[in-house]
Amino acid sequence: MTSDTRPDEDGAVGAPPGLPRPPGDRVALRADLRSAVPDATAAVVVTALVFVLLWARMESGASDTVAVMPFMDDARTYWMYLLSQAFGWSGLLWAWCTVIFGLLLSGPRPARLPVSRQVLERWHRTTSLTTMALMFAHALMFAAELVRYETALDWAERLWVGFADSFVPLWYDSGTGRIAIPIGQGALYLAVPLGLLFYVRHRFGPRTWRRLHRFVIVVYVLSVWHTLLYGTNVWYGEWPRTVLWLLQLPIAALLLLRLMRPARRAERLDSLGEGATRPGWWVRAAGRAVAGAVVIGLVIVVVSGRDGGRDRPADPPATAPHTQETD
Repeated sequence: MTSDTRPDEDGAVGAPPGLPRPPGDRVALRADLRSAVPDATAAVVVTALVFVLLWARMESGASDTVAVMPFMDDARTYWMYLLSQAFGWSGLLWAWCTVIFGLLLSGPRPARLPVSRQVLERWHRTTSLTTMALMFAHALMFAAELVRYETALDWAERLWVGFADSFVPLWYDSGTGRIAIPIGQGALYLAVPLGLLFYVRHRFGPRTWRRLHRFVIVVYVLSVWHTLLYGTNVWYGEWPRTVLWLLQLPIAALLLLRLMRPARRAERLDSLGEGATRPGWWVRAAGRAVAGAVVIGLVIVVVSGRDGGRDRPADPPATAPHTQETD
């Protein structure tokens, strides 16, 4: 950042002091979409690699998905389901990255950071856009698999079933999906407006935008919750599920650090700040306590191995779709 520019309230670089902010100074969605092309390309490559891995494991019989649903033993038949899983895993990875970038931006800046704040901001925005696309692709391929499966129905009914089960909250009515799918839908339907509000934040003010943007962490929590409930690759209480829990420790630790040492003075506990109230102080204090408890809880889960995973059954589960899913 040069000496003739300064950040505005939400951290974006503003116009030179004393001069009106030009319309082109606001970060344009079109420009970020162009900047996101390399990021999205990397996401497609990662998705393809995950897809190949899932395909190979299904063909070899080593896939946990096949252990959960033995009827899915043919990758050529269920390739859309595998692609949905691949998009889901790459989407979760990109969501992890964008939350990490966001917490680094909003909390105390590390002493040594290999990139500038402006680069970190751009990465945060582009990974956010890529995450939304990956989440939608995950849901779309899940819908396509449902359309392919419902062969007893005519095409109009199959399209409706695929769309409704994937995108209409509380429509899916089978097993664990009755809970897990609405949670995933909630993550998708919150991610899109919360991510895109950045580009119109000048219409309702940076303070309102900051308050809304904090709910991005809810999107991430819902995404992880959806995966833990419904991800067949982490269905059992084995090392893949433990690794997924372990990856949440950096997020929780950075969130706690961001709450304990916020960049903005008004959010610090040692000062009520301009316009702040006692209830606001208690909310911030409670947030710190909850974040600390989450860090402790994650450590306990990882160390104890009690991560909510199912026990791998000695006998093969049901071979009909959905009948193996139990709450």
